[in-house]
Amino acid sequence: MNVSTSPPVVAVIGGGVVGSAILHTLAHRGIDAVLLEAERDLGLAASGTNSGVLHTGFDSTPGHLETELILRAAWIRPAVLDALDVPVIAAGAELVPHTAEDHETVRALAANAATNGVEVSIRPADGALLVPGESVTDPVAFTRALAASAVAAGARVETDARVTAITPTDDGLVVETADGRALTVAAAVNAAGLYADEVARLIGDESFEIYPRKGEFFVFELPDGQTLDRIILPVPTKRTKGVLVFPTLDGKVVAGPTAVDLDDKEDWSVRPDAREEILANAVAQFPPLAGLEPVFSYAGLRPAGRDSNYVIGPSAADARLINVAAIRSTGLTASLGIADHVVEMLPGLGIPLGEERAPAPIAASASIDPWWRRTAAYRGSVAS
Repeated sequence: MNVSTSPPVVAVIGGGVVGSAILHTLAHRGIDAVLLEAERDLGLAASGTNSGVLHTGFDSTPGHLETELILRAAWIRPAVLDALDVPVIAAGAELVPHTAEDHETVRALAANAATNGVEVSIRPADGALLVPGESVTDPVAFTRALAASAVAAGARVETDARVTAITPTDDGLVVETADGRALTVAAAVNAAGLYADEVARLIGDESFEIYPRKGEFFVFELPDGQTLDRIILPVPTKRTKGVLVFPTLDGKVVAGPTAVDLDDKEDWSVRPDAREEILANAVAQFPPLAGLEPVFSYAGLRPAGRDSNYVIGPSAADARLINVAAIRSTGLTASLGIADHVVEMLPGLGIPLGEERAPAPIAASASIDPWWRRTAAYRGSVAS
C-alpha cells in the first residue's frame, strides 16, 4: 500500500476490473488517486464471475460507445497484459453455422467485423466464422494486477470502504465511508457496478437505474487430460447470443451463461433449472461434454441498465462525479478503453494529466483457488 497521507485528487468508487483499470490509468497519468472498495478484496462481484473471455468487438454494433471502447481497449490491452504478466490463452474463436439462417448470420457478422476493423475469416469447409483475436484470461488476476500496478505507481487501494455519503463543497467532493473515513477530492469516479445507481443517488442523481442480470456457468473437467483449444461461440439469433463453451487457464471447460433479469442484487445462487437450460446447447456446441457431470457451477450478476447501456459521463447533479455505470458483460474486455475515455474527461474538470507512463512492474501473485470458484465461495453460493 502507498503510505502517503496527502489527500488524493480523485477517488474511484468500486474495485472491479473497470474501477481497477481506471485507477491504473489515473496513476500512470500522474494523478494521485485512491480506490474505495466496499468488499474485503477486489473483484468479488461481476468481475470475478464472468467468462474471462476477452472479445475483439467483431459482433459489436458499429458507432456505439460500447463498441468504440472495446476497440480502443484492444489497442491498449496487449502492452498492459504483457507488462503485468497477466496470463492469457490466445485461443481464437469459432462460430459454426448449422442452418441456412445461420450461414446468413455468419456472413452478416463477417461484414460487421470488417466495419469494426476486426480480423475474421470464413472457413470454406463448413462456413464457420473464425475470429483469431478472441482470447481468455483470468479476470481476477487481471483486476488485481491493474490495481497492484496502480499502487506501485503511487495510487492507494482501500478495501472494506463502502461509500455512504458524497457531499459537494466549494473545494470538491467529500466522500465518506461506512467506518467514518472522509476524503475531500477534486473528483470522484462512480464505478460501483451493481450499486452504481445507489452511489449516484448519494449526490441526488437519479438519471439511471441498475438491475442484476444473472449469468450462470457450469465448469467441466474433460477425461484423460483432454483440453479445449478454442472458444466456441454460438451463432446468435434475434432472441439470444446463446451459450459459449470456452477453456480456462487451469485446463477446465466452462459452458454458459444464462441471462435472467432479477431485482435482488444479492442473489448469487445457481438456479436448479440452469443446468438443463445450458447443457443441451453446450453439448450441441461441443459434443465431448455429453454425459459429463459438472465439477462446479457459479453465477455472476451483471450490472445491466434499465433502458440504458454504458452510462459514462459527468453527473448532471454535479459534474465532479463521473458515472461509469451499466457496464454489462463486455466490461472486462472494454475496461482499459473505458478507463482511457474517463481519464480524458478530467482536464474539463480542471485536473491536468501528466505524460503517459509505462505500466509499473509488479510482483506476480498466485491465487489459492481458481478464479471461477472464488466469488461463489465468498458469497456462500457454491453449487456443483
